[in-house]
Amino acid sequence: MSVAYDIDASAAASPNDLEAFWMGFTANRAFKRRPRMVSRAKDMHYFTPEGRPILDGSAGLWCANAGHNRQPIVEAIQRQAAEMDFAPTFQFGHPLAFRAASRIAELAPGDLDHVFFCNSGSEAGDTALKIALAYHAVRGQGTRTRLIGRERGYHGVGFGGISVGGISPNRRFFGSLLPGVDHLPHTYDREKQAFSKGEPEWGAERADALENLVALHDAQTIAAVIVEPMAGSTGGLPAPKGYLKRLREICDKYGILLIFDEVITGFGRLGTPFAAERYGVIPDMITFAKGVTSGAVPMGGVIARKGIYDTFMNGPDHVIELFHGYTYSGHPLACAAAIATLDVYRDEGLFERAKALEPTFADAAMSLKGKPGVLDIRTVGLVAAFDMAPKAEGPGKRGYEAMEHAFHEEGLMFRVTGDTIAVSPPLIISEAQVGELVEKIGRTIDAVM
Repeated sequence: MSVAYDIDASAAASPNDLEAFWMGFTANRAFKRRPRMVSRAKDMHYFTPEGRPILDGSAGLWCANAGHNRQPIVEAIQRQAAEMDFAPTFQFGHPLAFRAASRIAELAPGDLDHVFFCNSGSEAGDTALKIALAYHAVRGQGTRTRLIGRERGYHGVGFGGISVGGISPNRRFFGSLLPGVDHLPHTYDREKQAFSKGEPEWGAERADALENLVALHDAQTIAAVIVEPMAGSTGGLPAPKGYLKRLREICDKYGILLIFDEVITGFGRLGTPFAAERYGVIPDMITFAKGVTSGAVPMGGVIARKGIYDTFMNGPDHVIELFHGYTYSGHPLACAAAIATLDVYRDEGLFERAKALEPTFADAAMSLKGKPGVLDIRTVGLVAAFDMAPKAEGPGKRGYEAMEHAFHEEGLMFRVTGDTIAVSPPLIISEAQVGELVEKIGRTIDAVM
């Protein structure tokens, strides 16, 4: 019997065999006292180890847009694993990476037609920021080093992403972060926007704060602005009507790059391939991840406009143009999963389906308006957020209790941010399942109030 086997067997037999895994963004002690464990998934459901179905109200982690364990995606991954497990994309290539990039670029609007692969939304955010800085340096404007994010924004957990991000718990333990970063105000005002379906009528003027930052720092010091078209991790805040167009106008006026973080909104979440299309705005770069493979294999990336790519394509052609990349960029299994996932979206019309279902989804969510303790409900695309009044013990306690109750008592999984319930189901959800989802949320809210 080998030593490795002895160690594994001992850990498995231990009464505290959950201890070794330090879980991210998780209350570890509370989870390990009463785990919320799943061991199988199919279509709209997870299943606990005991076989109890759990309706997936969050598409895993905003990512399983095509549903779980879809056969075409599973088979594509299996075939690729048997054919070629890994190939480098530094100075070498494999056909699937080029095919996947072409398919993704075809979905993007305008001249967003060059794809740089990475492995997550966090890496995508940092990659876009690095490209922005390098772009200005290459074109002789190296003074443009300032990056501008937004309050309540989330752009992953790399040092770049948390620097431009605006969710304070994600930042406060990690020092001064990147220098030369500033933030736009967030776009949410409950008094003016409460219980909005889709884009709020009020709030476009919040984009004008960018003019103030230009006046403060000087345009020649600003490289890029990065925003989410719908701020997901902070509790589902849709962009107000006209807000993104106003940002585009100001960025154009001062030569600032505009980056849309579409890690959540990409691949049909708002009823279009990318939110940029829904809002009629072409950013300079789009970051993506999550839905590109329906969560089956990690993948992320940045889609850049042609002019950005072309700016780097100068000098001797044997010299590396951008000193950036990741070992697993364009991984063969991820590319196979992405191509198969895009086929599912196309063949089943899932983006169009999400758009058609949006009014029904919004009406169902708004049916919980008036419940005691519900302060606001927001919807856009197939996203809904329910703000609950905090408990006397402090913010987040009611939200945690809601998550626990929903999983253990209602057979429902959703995300919580503080005391906000956020739902973003797979795009394959049926109208009957929309009703089931909202009924379970309603009973959950009743139980924790």
